[in-house]
Amino acid sequence: MLDVEDLFEKLRGYLRMESELPVADFAAYYQELIEYLNRSFDNMDKEERLKARYICSIVQANADARAKTSKATAKTFRKISRKCAFWADAIDFRLQKEGVGRAQIDEAMEQLNQSM
Repeated sequence: MLDVEDLFEKLRGYLRMESELPVADFAAYYQELIEYLNRSFDNMDKEERLKARYICSIVQANADARAKTSKATAKTFRKISRKCAFWADAIDFRLQKEGVGRAQIDEAMEQLNQSM
């Protein structure tokens, strides 16, 4: 079973690829992400939540872009985007409930982005 560090490192590799990630690999990564979130959401610490939030935002943006380029798979990618948006919102809510402000979340997302 993958943890958030494994997912983060996989994402780092994907973002450095010269070509677009094949649909099957993208779908498999998305599935691993959702399985991780379903299994670990309640037990994640702040750093894990922030990394999971970042991963969700990247997968969501990628799914949005893919939905616009392929009519055959648009519905699937819109669903992936919505699910990632749901998880990002849930993570934001939990972080804010634990006293992490919106500005802190945004700053953490920018730092993670720069580390890629």
